Amino acid sequence: MFVDDPSLHTLKRRRLEIIDSMEASSSAQAKIADIREKLGREVRVFETSSISQRPIQVSSADKSLKTRKLREAEEAARRSKLTKAVIRVRFPDNHTLEATFHPSEKIQGLIDLVKRVVAHPDIPFYLYTTPPKKQIKDFSQDFYSAGFVPGAIVYFANDQPKDEGASSTPYLNEEILSLKDLEVMTKAEEPVESSSEPATVDSGPVPVEHEPKSTEKKTTKPKWFKM
Repeated sequence: MFVDDPSLHTLKRRRLEIIDSMEASSSAQAKIADIREKLGREVRVFETSSISQRPIQVSSADKSLKTRKLREAEEAARRSKLTKAVIRVRFPDNHTLEATFHPSEKIQGLIDLVKRVVAHPDIPFYLYTTPPKKQIKDFSQDFYSAGFVPGAIVYFANDQPKDEGASSTPYLNEEILSLKDLEVMTKAEEPVESSSEPATVDSGPVPVEHEPKSTEKKTTKPKWFKM
């Protein structure tokens, strides 16, 4: 007699959910790759709290104690080891755009990238660092010379009128904002099946467990013993 086991339905439904999740993750990865290809670099988008973290600055108090040649040699050695500059652009709506540049690239590259990802590229904007607040004006500098290596946080500001509803208007365009949700989907790409599957599931022939031979010594009666 066939018995409808609810645990089998649960397992089938779970496997379908895993397949759907993997397909959605694969699609999300393809979209992320497409956006990154359009922009020509690795980018991420995420939300941040209103309390910003400040980049750690390297102390330069000992520079005056070193000779010029020694400083130049150390600087060259340090620069050769650095291969990327991770720049985070924070927007007033608490979204952060993270992009990876080479240290030798110019800051103009960051400006060009921001123009391509904002919702209203026609509205003039500027980037600044803080504290103290200092507008970035020299776009011909490379990231290393600007002190933005291995990473830095800069802030976005524009001349958008602060009328009613302006604060709720996203600063990044829809395609770039979608990266935030797409990355969440990719993180769930590899759901691991639990090893505690129902015992009723037929997973092939079960090995027969043989009883171990008894190690107890059998009591033997001497030949001379008679009942």
